[in-house]
This record gives sequence, C-alpha cells and structure tokens, in this order.
Amino acid sequence: MQSATNYDAWIGYDAYDRNGDKIGGIDQIFYDDATGRPEWVAVRTGWFGSKVTLAPIAGSMAEGDDGLRLSYDKDLIKDAPNFDVDDHLSEDEERALYAHYGFAWDDAQTAGYGYGDAYEQDRPDREFSAQWQSGETGDDAMTRSEEELRVGTERRESGRARLRKYVVTEHQQVTVPVSREEVRVEREPITDANIDEALSGPDITEGEYEVVTHEERPVVAKETVPKERVRLTKETVTDTEQVGADVRKEQIDLDADDVERGGRR
Repeated sequence: MQSATNYDAWIGYDAYDRNGDKIGGIDQIFYDDATGRPEWVAVRTGWFGSKVTLAPIAGSMAEGDDGLRLSYDKDLIKDAPNFDVDDHLSEDEERALYAHYGFAWDDAQTAGYGYGDAYEQDRPDREFSAQWQSGETGDDAMTRSEEELRVGTERRESGRARLRKYVVTEHQQVTVPVSREEVRVEREPITDANIDEALSGPDITEGEYEVVTHEERPVVAKETVPKERVRLTKETVTDTEQVGADVRKEQIDLDADDVERGGRR
C-alpha cells in the first residue's frame, strides 16, 4: 500500500482530465476510512477556485512535471455532486459520487473498482506516486528542479484627468488719451489790415456771440476674442519597480556509507 504522504504530494498541483484539459488545482486527497487508501481527488474549480469537486483517483497518471491526469472527462468531473466537506465524506455523499461516475456502491469492496482487487494490480497512479515521492524516474539520474519567477505586467486604471472650463472676472484698467475744447478770449488791436472789418457793423450796439465746445469721453465696450486651444493628450512614461516572491528549488546531496574500496578506507 502506498503511504498517505505519497498522494498528499499532489496537493497544490494541477489536475487535468483524460484529454489533457486543465480542470483546476488539487485541493485535497480523501482516503477510505476502512483501508486508509486514497480514493478521491478534490479539485478546486470555477472562477477564483470557488468550487471544489471530487473525482476518483483510480487510473490517474502524471501530466508533465506538476500535474495529475485523471481518467474522466472535464465536464463529468465538474458536474459531480458538490458537498461542503472538510476532510471526511459521509456514506450518502460517497454513494452519490459512485452513482455519478457510474459505479455501484458494492463495487468498491467486491468487484475491484478503485481500491478493491484492482488496487493490488499495476496501476499508473500507484507507479507515478511512488516515483514522485522517491525522485526515481526509471534511469540512473535524478532530476533537480527549481521554481523561477515569471514576471509580467497588467494594465489597470490609475486615475482620470479632465478639462473643465469656467469663467472668472477680473478688473482691468487701461489709460486712454482724451481731448476737449476750451474757450479763451483773444484781443487784437485795430490795424490797417482789420479796420474794414471793425467798421462794418453799427457804431454802438449790443450783441452776443456763442461758441460751442466739445470734449472726448472714454467709452468701454467688450469683445470676445479666442486666445488658445487646449486639449488633453496621453504619453507613456516607463519606470522600473522591484518585485519579489519566494521561490523553491531542490537540492541534491550525496548520502553515502563509509565503505572500504580496494583495501583502502
């Protein structure tokens, strides 16, 4: 019988259906209460892994370096009965799962389904589990792996800018030149040049003479004049930021017994 540790190593890896389509992440392994053998794989599916569905572990095999391929179709697995379970299935819940995957309840104990007689035979999932736990791959070398960071960017809204036009009032003063007419009295003596004009009127009389004066006053008028055009444009500025995450890597050490070789120690 394979130990529970072997199968728990799958937790956190990806689960695929028999066609190689990804289903979700392996969340938990369920074991038979009577035999302690692994029986169900709990796969977290749905948006953001919001749903956990169970599939038989029988017939599973490795999918790449970090996945487990189950022997059922993706749709069948996702449509399996969904239970709010922690680490144990009730008999009724397990009966419903057997019925969903097309097996009779008694087959689990008598007919070799899952972990009856078939468990004692050669099965890809048992072989894969043992290799995964021990690091053996069928040759004389071990594969050392490590995680590497894959860094990318995502585009998100960081802010908004808008143009808003509004009216403000300010007082302006402008100096304007203005002119006006003023009256002054000019007197000139009688000369030969103007004697005729001086004697053209009556000798003694009364009279009036009126002069109209004018002046300029400032007049203010307003005119709307376009001054400039304003628009919003965007430009991309590239900066650098430091990101980090913890990564795991495997180390391989030599663990050898101190034995004699060729008569020397």
